[in-house]
Amino acid sequence: MFEQNLTSEALTVTTVTSQDQITQKPLRDSVKASLKNYLAQLNGQDVDDLYELVLAEVEQPLLDTIMQYTRGNQTRAATMMGINRGTLRKKLKKYGMN
Repeated sequence: MFEQNLTSEALTVTTVTSQDQITQKPLRDSVKASLKNYLAQLNGQDVDDLYELVLAEVEQPLLDTIMQYTRGNQTRAATMMGINRGTLRKKLKKYGMN
C-alpha cells in the first residue's frame, strides 16, 4: 500500500462567477460561510440540534459518494473513512442507504 499525502486542503469547493471566473477555496471555508449565513437567519433565536443538522448535511453525501467510489464494498468504504464496518452499517441504515 502507498503512503497517502493528501490533506484536508485537497477538499475544495470550486465556484464559477457570473463573469466566468473560477475560484477554489477549502471546503471548511464554505462550511463556515454557510453556518454564518444560517445563524444570521435565526435572528437571535436559539437552535438545539445544530451539530446533528450539520453532521447530516455532510455525512449523507459523504457516505453516498464513498459507497459509489467503492462500488458498495463496505469493508473498503469503512477503511477509507477510518471507521469500523459495523459503524458504517449503522450510518448507512440511519440514512436509509443499506
